[in-house]
Amino acid sequence: MTGRIKIGIVGTDTSHSIAFTELLNDRSHRYHVQGGEVVAAYPGGSPDFELSISRVAGFAERMRSAHGVRIVESPVRAAEVSDAILLLSADGRVHRELFEEIASFGKPIFIDKPLALRSEDAAAIAKTARRLSLPVMSASALRYAEALTKQLTGHPADDAVLGVDCCAPMFMEPTQRGYFWYGIHAAELLYAIMGTGCESVQAIASGDLETIAGTWRNGVVGTIRGSRSGGFPFSAAIHRERNSSFVHVPSEEKPFYASLLEQVMTMFETGVPPVGMDTTLEIIRFLEAANESRETGKTVVL
Repeated sequence: MTGRIKIGIVGTDTSHSIAFTELLNDRSHRYHVQGGEVVAAYPGGSPDFELSISRVAGFAERMRSAHGVRIVESPVRAAEVSDAILLLSADGRVHRELFEEIASFGKPIFIDKPLALRSEDAAAIAKTARRLSLPVMSASALRYAEALTKQLTGHPADDAVLGVDCCAPMFMEPTQRGYFWYGIHAAELLYAIMGTGCESVQAIASGDLETIAGTWRNGVVGTIRGSRSGGFPFSAAIHRERNSSFVHVPSEEKPFYASLLEQVMTMFETGVPPVGMDTTLEIIRFLEAANESRETGKTVVL
């Protein structure tokens, strides 16, 4: 693509719809992301999901009045008038359905985390994307938090990771299947460090705390410790052969969603997703397996 990319948003029931629009459309914003402009948005919203339905109209109106975004009547219309699409609906249950409505337009799509709430739906999205040769990316902004990326790029490649311990808020939302609501952030943080290759998962709930332990095929263990009351900041201890390090996400001023949007815009321009779909599918299965383990008390093989 050349010139300023016209972007359509599907789903204004999340604060990301406002944040991304401000970063793109407001050229005076301190962290302005260049190359695109949000031109249209379909509100959507899920009536049985209070956090979704209570915010969708207000965010849509703010986008229209403050940033000149055209509010349209369907996902199809948002896709018709745009060059690329941000599928941001807060409800992961509807991502597959919304994706299937707009995929045939052949325009690159970013799907906000999580890609889906079931491996079956995630695999269906991936299959359609492959069939259409469609650039599709899904990720949490935590993957691109500056505190993390600085640690990962600042270490020698041969300083092997021996283990990772992540801490994170672990809020639960009844409609969003256990760990998929906030656990997706911690899982992305963990996978950004560990890479793919998890073979089994065990999860335990105790009081306010949630603990998830994954064992990778090389024997390395990565853990997530979450607080359902939100008592933990996003952080990670990275244990290495020579120089271990600690990531404290709030230590950096730049919003991690701005760093994510920069990656998304590069994908819109090049057609190359920075996070492969195989990685995203494994993360969805990781969370699904963690939910299964939490319910059954057993270790679950991916």
